[in-house]
Amino acid sequence: MLVLLPPSEGKAASGRGAPLKPESLSLPGLAGARAAVLDELVELCAADQEKAREVLGLSEGLRGEIAKNVELRTAGTRPAGEIYTGVLYDALDLASLDAAAKRRAGKSLLVFSGLWGAVRVGDRIPSYRCSMGVKLPGLGALGAYWRDPMARVMPEAAGDGLVLDLRSSAYTAAWKPKGELAQRTASVRVLHSQLVDGVEKRSVVSHFNKATKGRMVRDLLVSGARPKGPAELVETLRGLGYVVEAEAPVQAGRPWALDVVVTEIH
Repeated sequence: MLVLLPPSEGKAASGRGAPLKPESLSLPGLAGARAAVLDELVELCAADQEKAREVLGLSEGLRGEIAKNVELRTAGTRPAGEIYTGVLYDALDLASLDAAAKRRAGKSLLVFSGLWGAVRVGDRIPSYRCSMGVKLPGLGALGAYWRDPMARVMPEAAGDGLVLDLRSSAYTAAWKPKGELAQRTASVRVLHSQLVDGVEKRSVVSHFNKATKGRMVRDLLVSGARPKGPAELVETLRGLGYVVEAEAPVQAGRPWALDVVVTEIH
């Protein structure tokens, strides 16, 4: 099973480990594309802070993120699973997993990134600021920029198993499964169900959506479950206590759509 995750906007500070070694990152087929984004991002942030702040969509209070990007090649690194923070990663809580679940996380979790394309949680990276929605002056919109490189590496990364897609819309722009691979991909959204004047109302709540996805991934890792396809995933999640409504694709070559329905927000 391959689980596709979004990154987090906020990130932990760079570690005290050795500086970035691009050749050590997973998915080596992305090396050239990564180098191009890294070069332009560092150059942009070093040359003109105001322009960089505008391009990166940063408030005045986040100006310090620009200086962080300037030091990307020399800053210390730590595993990506420690760099990414926020609601989903807090709920996932990789650090508290037992050894077996951590090994499964290292093999199955893939985090999409505007800067790196995608990394595994064990890849050592510095803290950075560059979302997939950024449009760099020389490379254009990163969601479009990454499509060809990701299309080349993702079939091999996915192998012949299930792909569980938990990315947000900005990151799905960088890669969409096609053909046979799409048929064994399941995308998930989380819906909050509540009664309003006796009528059920459902809504997507961003914060809670992320927290539920984090807990769901954690439960899958801890259980050691290895569903082979979307239908088996549905049964696995139900066995773990989730209310799941599944919709098989109407047309061939489309992913499954899964709704996880919850009644409590926490």
